[in-house]
Amino acid sequence: MIRGNLLNLYTEDIYPAELEIENGKIKCVKEVKGDFKQFILPGFIDAHIHIESSMLTPSRFAQAVLPHGTTSVVTDPHEIANVMGLNGIKYMMEDAASVPLRIFFTVPSCVPATPFETSGATIGSKEIDELLKNDEIVALGEMMNFSGVIEKDPTVLEKIRAAKKYKKPIDGHAPLLSGADLCKYLEVGISTDHECTEAEEATEKSRLGMKIMIREGSSAKNLADLVEVGGDFLVSDDIQPEDILKGHLDLILKKAVSLGLDPIEAVKMVTINPASHYNLDTGSLNPGKPADLVLVDDMEIFNIKRVFINGKIVAEDGKPLFTLETLPIENKINLTPKKPSDFELKSPNKQELVRVIEVLEGQLLTQSSEAILKVENGAIQPEAGKDILKIAVVERYGHDRVSNAFVSGFNLRNGAFASSVAHDSHNIIVVGTNSQDMALAANYIAELGGGLVAIVGEAKHALKLPIAGLMSTANVKEVASDLKSLHETLKSMGCAMKSPFMTMSFLTLLVIPEFRISDQGLFDVGKFQFVDVVKN
Repeated sequence: MIRGNLLNLYTEDIYPAELEIENGKIKCVKEVKGDFKQFILPGFIDAHIHIESSMLTPSRFAQAVLPHGTTSVVTDPHEIANVMGLNGIKYMMEDAASVPLRIFFTVPSCVPATPFETSGATIGSKEIDELLKNDEIVALGEMMNFSGVIEKDPTVLEKIRAAKKYKKPIDGHAPLLSGADLCKYLEVGISTDHECTEAEEATEKSRLGMKIMIREGSSAKNLADLVEVGGDFLVSDDIQPEDILKGHLDLILKKAVSLGLDPIEAVKMVTINPASHYNLDTGSLNPGKPADLVLVDDMEIFNIKRVFINGKIVAEDGKPLFTLETLPIENKINLTPKKPSDFELKSPNKQELVRVIEVLEGQLLTQSSEAILKVENGAIQPEAGKDILKIAVVERYGHDRVSNAFVSGFNLRNGAFASSVAHDSHNIIVVGTNSQDMALAANYIAELGGGLVAIVGEAKHALKLPIAGLMSTANVKEVASDLKSLHETLKSMGCAMKSPFMTMSFLTLLVIPEFRISDQGLFDVGKFQFVDVVKN
C-alpha cells in the first residue's frame, strides 16, 4: 500500500490517495485525507531511444536509468542491427530480459539506412514481418529512408505494409521535410517525428497529424526551441553516459517545466501519451495496471525518491536495488592495417577549392561550406589554424575501403580522434589534423575490437566498446569516467565541443541534411547523391 499526493492523468488533478497493490498490479485507488509530502506519478516512459548510443548494454542501461524514474523505454536497436543483423537484435532482447526495466523494441526499418554505405547486415521485409509478430516489438522503427517513401520504393512500402498488417505504429524520421514531400511521407501511415529543430517545422508536422517527439539528448537539444509549440512526447533519442549520471527523463521534465511547460502536461508526455500510442500496458495508475510508479518530492524539480515496477521497489535515493550480469557477444573489426597514405586526397595542383562539412554545436544538422587549401607533396592539406580538418570513414566489414573529406567545427590543434560508433552502419570515423595520427587512431580501434580513441603524439587514450564496437560491459560510472577523460583529452587538443564523439558519430548518417560522409564518399543529403570533395 502506497500513500501520497496522486497525479491523476485522466482528470489532470492532484489529490491525497492510497494505492492498494496486489500481485504486482494496482487493485484499487482511493482518495484519502492527509497531508503528504510526496507525489505519486506513473513510471516514466522514454518513447524513443537507441540504447546503444548510451554505450551501455541494455542491462547496464537499466541499472543507470531506473533510479531516475524511467520504468519503460521504446528502443530501436538499429545500431547493433546494422553491425550484426538479427543476431544483434536477439542479443539486445535477451540482455534486456534480465532486468526489471520494461524495454519495448521497434523493428529497425532501415538496415542499412541507405544504399550509399557499407553495413554489416541487411534486414529485409521478410525478416521485418517475422519480427513484428513478437509481443516485445511494438512498432516499425523510424523510417529514415524518406526519399524511398516519397518515391514509392516497393521494398520500403512492403515494410510499411507489414507494420499495418500487425496494427503497429510506424515511427518517422523526416528532418526539414515540408510541403508536398511531407504529405507524401505521411500518407503511407507514418505517425511520429523526433527530428524537428524549429518551431515552424514542428507546427507544420503537427497540423498534418504527426505526433511530435521533442528531443533533448546529448548532442541534439531541441526542447528550448520547441517547448512553446508543444508536442506529444519528451524523448532522449541518444544520450551519453556522462549525461545519464546527471539524470534521464527526470532531468528533461525539470527543464521542460522550467521553460514554461505545464507540469501535468509534461508528465503526460512521458507516461500516458507514449503508452497510448504504442499500446503499452503501463503509463497510468488505475486498477488493473501494473504498479509501475515513482515517488517524487515535488512537481517542478522531480527529485526521484523511490521507483517501483510491478509493485516492487527497484531503486531508491539514486541507487538501483537489483543485481545483474550483462551478456557477452562475439565481435570483430575486419580491418587491414591502415597507412598514412590511406588518408590523403591527391591533387596535381598547387591549391584546391574543396567542399567542407560544417558541424554545429547542439545540433545533428550540418551546413556546407568551402575552403581553398594548399597542396603539398601531391596531397591536399588541412588547415588546423582555420579549423579545416581532415575527416575519413574506414570501412570495417572487410572491403578495405577509405573515403576522405574535410570538416570544420571541432577546432583540433593537433592529433586525431576516432570512433567505431558511426551511425548507422558503424564503420570507423576519424577526424584529425594529420594523416599519420589518423592511421594510428583507426588501427588502434581495430586492435581494441571497437571503441573511442584519441591520439596525441605518442599517447593513446581509449574507451573500449567490445559489444559490437558500440557498447561496454562496464557500469555507467566507469564508462562515464573513461568518456570524461577522453573529452578532457580532446579539450587539451583544442576541441571545446560538449559531445565531440557523439557529434562526430552522426556525420555518417546520410539522412540528415546537409553534408555527410560514408565509406563511399562525400554525400549531399539535399540532392541525395555523392559529390566530389574538390569543387571544380
